[in-house]
Amino acid sequence: MTRDDGHGWRATVLTLYPEMFPGPLGLSLSGDALARGDWTCEARNIRDHGLGRHRAVDDTPAGGGAGMVLRCDVLAAAIDAAAPPDDPRPRLLMSPRGRPLRQARVRALAEGAGVLIVCGRFEGVDERVIAGRNLEEVSIGDYVLSGGEIAALTLLDACVRLLPGVMGKPASGVEESFEGGLLEYPHYTRPRDWEGRAIPDVLCGGNHGAIARWRRAQAEAITAERRPDLDRGDDRPDP
Repeated sequence: MTRDDGHGWRATVLTLYPEMFPGPLGLSLSGDALARGDWTCEARNIRDHGLGRHRAVDDTPAGGGAGMVLRCDVLAAAIDAAAPPDDPRPRLLMSPRGRPLRQARVRALAEGAGVLIVCGRFEGVDERVIAGRNLEEVSIGDYVLSGGEIAALTLLDACVRLLPGVMGKPASGVEESFEGGLLEYPHYTRPRDWEGRAIPDVLCGGNHGAIARWRRAQAEAITAERRPDLDRGDDRPDP
């Protein structure tokens, strides 16, 4: 994906473990796209902006409590060095208390210039830098990870696969789970019969209208059974 400024989709990740990137994204389709320059992945070490001889990046939580908190001054310095004020990219903080990541948001991010992602560690991030640097908190699920790096890789993978030319067929990014607010219909391939289980006859008859109706019905049934909380409105971007 080549943009007007000559650059691809740009991802900048602020982390205490830059060696984790691009990680698995350097392989397969995303890795091929990275090699072509369709997107770039720059991992910056937050500790480069740490304080004192030991490059301290955290401190004890105000009010007491367990663990440590990433300092606002250190993290703000890292953000400022990575992205000037006129950088159009959204600034994301991977956080379990963030808004759930939806496919519509992924698609919107993929259509933009890229992202700047902050990966938290320890007990969290000083609240003042979230407001002071306009960080959008994003969650990939209702669970807690050791840090934001794996969550960042998940978000990046979801975005990169939607960039033009990354997937072989554009339809691959449309006919899948969460597009249109539904989970994906079942898939089959050869052999036609396997261990007493046959491919549904409708898929072998060549009637494309009947196939489309069957797939839609299957998607609706699977969604109703497994994710009744989903509806077509869930696929619209958050306000």
